[in-house]
Amino acid sequence: MARSDQNIVLHVDDVSKNFGGLQALSDIDFAVEEGTTHAIIGPNGAGKSTLLNVIVGRLAPTRGAVVFDGTVLTGKQPYQINQLGVARVFQTPEIVPELSVLQNVMTPAFAKRDGAFRINIFRTVDSEAEIRDEAEAILEDVGLSTRLASHAGSLSRGDKRRMELAMCLIQHPRLLLLDEPTAGMSRHDTNTTIDLLKKIKARGMTKVIIEHDMHVVFSLADRISVLSGGKIIAEGTPDEVRGSAKVQEAYLGGAHRLEAH
Repeated sequence: MARSDQNIVLHVDDVSKNFGGLQALSDIDFAVEEGTTHAIIGPNGAGKSTLLNVIVGRLAPTRGAVVFDGTVLTGKQPYQINQLGVARVFQTPEIVPELSVLQNVMTPAFAKRDGAFRINIFRTVDSEAEIRDEAEAILEDVGLSTRLASHAGSLSRGDKRRMELAMCLIQHPRLLLLDEPTAGMSRHDTNTTIDLLKKIKARGMTKVIIEHDMHVVFSLADRISVLSGGKIIAEGTPDEVRGSAKVQEAYLGGAHRLEAH
């Protein structure tokens, strides 16, 4: 796929990450075009979540840099990276279980707007009609319109993940990072999430997605980077990656083809 530097919104530039004597990432280099979905796949322990933690500032790279829309993210704090327009859906949902679903989704909008949480969060969350209306609309989009008043802690794992996606969407990010967004979901809920992420793509939002479910990957990705042992061993379109002998070997010892099911 031909690329133009003017369209690159994220560049992971020769990033390596060591933990003592363990090299978790080695010379990772890839670029993500604006408005596309870039999937990162690989066997367990390949370094995928470490890579996402480097991008969002939770880990500092040993070498290299991450550049978002011309701004070097390396060295910035996670909240600063978020303020620049980068949001992340974590592998384990990060929510406030005692708050309602609606309150959980409204809270990041205040943090994004004000730069910090207000002291009386309950009164603030319940009194802001504009943010409330937007949160309700987003929750309808993700299929949680009937659970607005439910305590977030009472949701199923799949519903918690949809709620956390709504918490990201209300921040209006330019780049959305998703770490296993369909983990714990039924096939029906997974397909609903795929449809939602396609709708988000149609609005022009750039996404980087880590996912084990090849059905999800091949349904969404414009381009795929394959990690194994902390290195990129293949990169290309879904068709190119599906047919790569290196990828087949990394996943399945070369005995089977990597397919969506």
